[in-house]
Amino acid sequence: MELISRFFRIPDGSCFVFGPRGTGKSTWLRHQLPDALYLDLLDPELYRGLTARPERLHDLLSGSPDTGTIVVDEIQRVPDLLTVIHSVLEGPRPRRFIMTGSSARKLRRGGVDLLAGRALHRTFHPFMAAEMPEFELSEALRLGLLPLVRGSARPADALAAYASLYLEQEVQAEGLTRNIGAFVRFLEAISLSHGSPLNVASVARECEVERKVVAGYINILEDLLLAFRVPVFRRRARRRTVARDKLYLFDAGVFRSLRPRGPLDAPAEVDGQALEGLVAQHLRAWAAYSRDGARLFYWRTPAGTEVDFVLYGEGGLQAIEVKNARRIGPGDLRSLRAFRNDYPQADAALLHRGAARERIGGIWLLPVADFLRRLRPGAFPLPAE
Repeated sequence: MELISRFFRIPDGSCFVFGPRGTGKSTWLRHQLPDALYLDLLDPELYRGLTARPERLHDLLSGSPDTGTIVVDEIQRVPDLLTVIHSVLEGPRPRRFIMTGSSARKLRRGGVDLLAGRALHRTFHPFMAAEMPEFELSEALRLGLLPLVRGSARPADALAAYASLYLEQEVQAEGLTRNIGAFVRFLEAISLSHGSPLNVASVARECEVERKVVAGYINILEDLLLAFRVPVFRRRARRRTVARDKLYLFDAGVFRSLRPRGPLDAPAEVDGQALEGLVAQHLRAWAAYSRDGARLFYWRTPAGTEVDFVLYGEGGLQAIEVKNARRIGPGDLRSLRAFRNDYPQADAALLHRGAARERIGGIWLLPVADFLRRLRPGAFPLPAE
């Protein structure tokens, strides 16, 4: 597969680059930094050597005295290496370190040295539609946008194997849970909550484990970067809102691969969840790559009035609703109108599966595929008046 240009920009100084496996971090960095020294901690020999003696890093750096940038892949595998990196950064000849990770669990726990602010934290995401030479919405909903999957000769098989890869190489190998069967049941149960306010007790009943076990499993998913939360927007709220965050799996294809389906599961329901998740992952990547402090929220009242996404930052306030429908009726705009009644300064749009681009009562009606293709970091996504 031809290397696709990405919106991610490498900082000038040292940084952590976190992202799930398969997002293309390593391949892209090797292309962007061909003269860097690469230390791949998935290499068994290098892993054993640095685990036994992290200070061996000094020897490796001495062997490449003219190399200014060092890329350390999967830094979470040898957390003690960060203490040595810290000493290099404070030494007489500091180097630039780019440290990638597909799990933040070990680095967030146990008092690991995170370089005391000497390295920025950045995130790497699946493809955005605007990064792809050809973007097909139906294919994105079926297969997702993971480079590992989309670059495979058999993408459907690669997607089906993705969850097993994590179960074997992360969950089991790292001993994150003793009951792998219960965790597999949890993955199916949590996929049913994709894009919904998170109800831990309900998920616990679904997979027949205790509530605190499910809370721990959710922490594992977030630490492995496989899921993310979207909080409720409450800034200067004029009415009560719900308290629960929404939870999304990080890629629409991964959601589809985990979501159980049967006679009681309407295809439109699953497609709707996948479409909302696809928009969520795009807006999350847009916010991360824009670097202007914009944040992603949703809005929901106790009465059930909900706007799927709210973007808030220096660039503005925008409300976005997603409908898996080709035709939009007046009732579909009710939630956006309620939000604009409370926040009249907000721009608003409803994304749909049709082809019409309209503006009704100050609210945009936009084809979702076009919206995703036009979404680029650096500017708020909705069109100007």
